[in-house]
Amino acid sequence: MHLFLVHHGDAVGPEVDARRPLSPIGELAVARAAADAAARGARPTVVWHSGKLRARQTAEAFWRACNALAEFSATRDLQPDDPPEWIRDRLRGESRDVLIAGHYPHLPRLLTLLLTGRKSTPVPFPQHGVVALVTEDDADSWNELWRIDI
Repeated sequence: MHLFLVHHGDAVGPEVDARRPLSPIGELAVARAAADAAARGARPTVVWHSGKLRARQTAEAFWRACNALAEFSATRDLQPDDPPEWIRDRLRGESRDVLIAGHYPHLPRLLTLLLTGRKSTPVPFPQHGVVALVTEDDADSWNELWRIDI
């Protein structure tokens, strides 16, 4: 199983728009990152996002570039302060390749938990970037395949 963790693209500030959509710079960077991920073989069969506009817009760009036939949905447990254990436990029952578009500090915490098995010194996560992981033992342990820094 492959897992693609994607931090949403640059968003406008709440003083510009309370919904915080992607900024024009964010839209361009997300499109480039999605094309790069597709070129590296990212083909998720399910795309999850937090439901926040900037995460949904980011997820849509990856969905279009990587696999427009993938299941696409907002899902629980991806809010910035949600415990990463919730998603880790959901991934243990998942056999499909998954892309998650989410937020700081949740994604760095999830990456650290998956790679180290515990909450420890955070594993660096690229701001507005992507980290690709793979597991071959039903999501008990994970290895990093590649990352995209924007």
